[in-house]
Amino acid sequence: MATPIYIIEENKLRRNLTLIADVAAKADIEIILAFKAFALWKTFPIFREYIHATTASSLSEARLAYEEFGALAHTFSPAYTDEEIDEIVRCSSHLTFNSLSQYERFHQRAKDVSLGIRINPEYSEVETLLYNPCAPGTRFGVTADKLPEQLAKDIEGFHCHCHCESGADVFQRTLVHIEEKFAKWFPQLKWINFGGGHLMTRKDYDVELLISMMLDFHRRYPWLKVILEPGSAFAWQTGPLVSHVVDIVEDKGIRTAILDVSFTCHMPDCLEMPYFPEVQGAVHDDKEGYRLGGNSCLSGDFMGCWRFDHELQVGEEVIFEDMIHYTTVKTTQFNGISHPAIGMLHSDGELEILREFGYSDYKNRMD
Repeated sequence: MATPIYIIEENKLRRNLTLIADVAAKADIEIILAFKAFALWKTFPIFREYIHATTASSLSEARLAYEEFGALAHTFSPAYTDEEIDEIVRCSSHLTFNSLSQYERFHQRAKDVSLGIRINPEYSEVETLLYNPCAPGTRFGVTADKLPEQLAKDIEGFHCHCHCESGADVFQRTLVHIEEKFAKWFPQLKWINFGGGHLMTRKDYDVELLISMMLDFHRRYPWLKVILEPGSAFAWQTGPLVSHVVDIVEDKGIRTAILDVSFTCHMPDCLEMPYFPEVQGAVHDDKEGYRLGGNSCLSGDFMGCWRFDHELQVGEEVIFEDMIHYTTVKTTQFNGISHPAIGMLHSDGELEILREFGYSDYKNRMD
């Protein structure tokens, strides 16, 4: 295509879903999809062949779970509001409160769902503070010293999120802290949700360690249902973002290939994390090559440098690998820049265009 496009590959998506479903069965746990990382609802018929529920963090995500995935959501939000709580409850099977004050304010309006409290074990190995939910001063979760000895009768679960694209070894070390601080409340619970960030579809992830950890956890607490809600793991390495060179400029000896995509609009984790993507046919090299520049007016909308085995030409494709998770849900239309199209490469080799974007999408945001 002449326009930029995200391409999700069905075979790779099914590969991830097969692995995740296998882990869930062997570990006797439930693994659900976190919409914050992937919410492409036209793929939900495929997901429903492998998993049965999703997790939401807003009214819109809860509605998407209920109306498009066809199942009530496991919902957590840092703060529910009077205006949205009743509709969120209608679309949810589980509802986790971020604070005891939120629980006190809204639990009577959520009698028909399973209620939980988000806990903070005060331990996380996530190094980037922007992504660390347990960093000092965090706004997420209740620490052990603030919980009453006897939980309210309608609190049935704990929700704990400490990871970001982490390995099973990190979960193993984190679980020690969770149990040390909160295990005394486990007899009062029915379920525990260990959140997301469990990157079990990454090649070097120790799947067997995760399974053995969860089986051991079941032996210690056989009454607790265990839930994991990864996002990246489902869409990990399932497809690229295809862009094109539209110009090449040079200043102070630095060559920049300006693309028809934007890092700040279409690949924000590259600037926030920062996350260095793999570029097909190129090697990341700080000393020589091309800086890759986005097409927004933000001065810092670039990454570099990338060394190719040839001189780039206007019109040439530049392909960013592994650009499906988080990107499609975090894109913006800053500067009026359109989102790339979204396509699915089916198992039979057919490329189906699921969505294209244009002026009306930008204009309608301002209505």
